[in-house]
Amino acid sequence: MIRFIVYWIKTNVKEARIKVDTMGNIFVTKGNAETYPCVVAHIDEVHSKKPKDFKVIETSEILFGWSSGAKDFIGIGADDKSGVWLSLVSLKKYDNIKVALFVSEEVGCIGSSKCDLSFFTDCRYILQCDRRGSDDFITHIGGTELCSKEFIAATGFENYGYHQEMGMMTDVLTLKERGLEVSCCNISCGYYEPHTSREFTVKSDLLNCLHFVEHIIDTCNEVYPHKYQYTWNTGFYDDLYDFYYDDVYTLLTNHPDLTFEEICGAFKDYYPQANLQELEMTYEMAKQDIEYWKSKDYEN
Repeated sequence: MIRFIVYWIKTNVKEARIKVDTMGNIFVTKGNAETYPCVVAHIDEVHSKKPKDFKVIETSEILFGWSSGAKDFIGIGADDKSGVWLSLVSLKKYDNIKVALFVSEEVGCIGSSKCDLSFFTDCRYILQCDRRGSDDFITHIGGTELCSKEFIAATGFENYGYHQEMGMMTDVLTLKERGLEVSCCNISCGYYEPHTSREFTVKSDLLNCLHFVEHIIDTCNEVYPHKYQYTWNTGFYDDLYDFYYDDVYTLLTNHPDLTFEEICGAFKDYYPQANLQELEMTYEMAKQDIEYWKSKDYEN
């Protein structure tokens, strides 16, 4: 994946300057400006093993994966290939832009936790497109504020059908916790049922995200400073069960031997006010769902 992306950039955006660090993170700068918009995504996915006859099927409305041999759906890795696509399209379009593509987000944001933060010192803001669905504009994650009120107002998110929401662990959270001092956000980019064999992308939702990203880049030409601060806010979530599920499911998918106590340990830093009873219910449900899909794959 890293070699393919670097080759694509060298072929299609010849003027871009590319750096790949020792972790495999890809950093790209195009143009020469005092400040840059920055778009980021992650290049890993949970669907690491695909059958040889895996194909991406494209209809007029959606993209999904299929294996004729297994006669079953196969996850396409839209989490976060959708974000990678959006980043590269933006890179090709704009004269002055930065792009960062991180490794190992799905196993704990390892790439963004080890990267050189100086790459972002001249960025106006950071846009990450790594959220399921079509209408979430993530401005808080687990009690961490990601951006300033001025940045939120300037984006015009409501004009593109988005609403403010609280999200889950991803690279922009890690960057903020490491001291990133500009506004950032995470944006729904049209993929659904991530981390499952039924994963699919709605093309119109992906394109709407692209238009929103382009709008921000076109109109938000200032630097939007913002310092890390932890401000737990439950106002965005009516149902914390949904909030926990994706993170628990991801952890158990990648580390199936994790105990409930270990899950609690992983959660306490990000969600210190997590309800243990709800978390335990979510843990058991995620385990059951994983076992169900394993048995289904085995039967087929």
